[in-house]
Amino acid sequence: MNLNKAESLALVTAIASGVDAGSSVEVAVFPPSVYLDSVIAAANGILVGAQNVSEKENGAMTGEISCQMLTDLGATLVILGHSERRAIMRETSGDVNLKAKQVIGSGLTPLVCIGEVLEEREAGRTMEVVLQQCAESLAGFSEQDAGQTVIAYEPVWAIGTGKVATPEQAEEVHAAIRAWLSQQFGEAVSQSIRILYGGSVKPDNAAELLGQLNIDGALVGGASLKAGSFLGIVAAAGQLSAV
Repeated sequence: MNLNKAESLALVTAIASGVDAGSSVEVAVFPPSVYLDSVIAAANGILVGAQNVSEKENGAMTGEISCQMLTDLGATLVILGHSERRAIMRETSGDVNLKAKQVIGSGLTPLVCIGEVLEEREAGRTMEVVLQQCAESLAGFSEQDAGQTVIAYEPVWAIGTGKVATPEQAEEVHAAIRAWLSQQFGEAVSQSIRILYGGSVKPDNAAELLGQLNIDGALVGGASLKAGSFLGIVAAAGQLSAV
């Protein structure tokens, strides 16, 4: 819930102009829903997604936004189950599952967020919590459904705190998620699914994080509010993809 309309347009314009046209890095932005239409019009090739969506197709759901509305505008992705929505709005993995099915059925790409809080990590429950969230969020998915899904691991204790999971800590969880996906949907599908890392990603740590075997990209928070810092992360990804 940052930036007004003019600031949002200035940001996406700067990002779009700063991304190398020949880059293999896929770049997406997720503005507040009230600015989606304007940002999509100004995106110039940058993918645009929504921060949330309703689990209902349509109807008497005052204040909600449907997948049909998002596709009508030209959005292509939707973030689901972000840690703030889980913690503040009390959304559950069951809620995420219903939304994800609606999103996939509408031809959009769900970006499903999972992650543990500090108390769970300190108690040694990281894998238990993360894999349970995976199981509940992707319950009833076919191999095709899973293949259309992006997963973002965001250790809640590393969001907006300045703390960052070490590359080794992040990779350990990403590898466990990949192994779980392989068990559930097969090795080919698990390798095709992008697993992003989110948690205080910045230009100065992006290369080391993105260089890990099972980290396929980043879900960027505060660093995405300034074109320079966000483009620094994109550049780090681009350098790695070129190797």
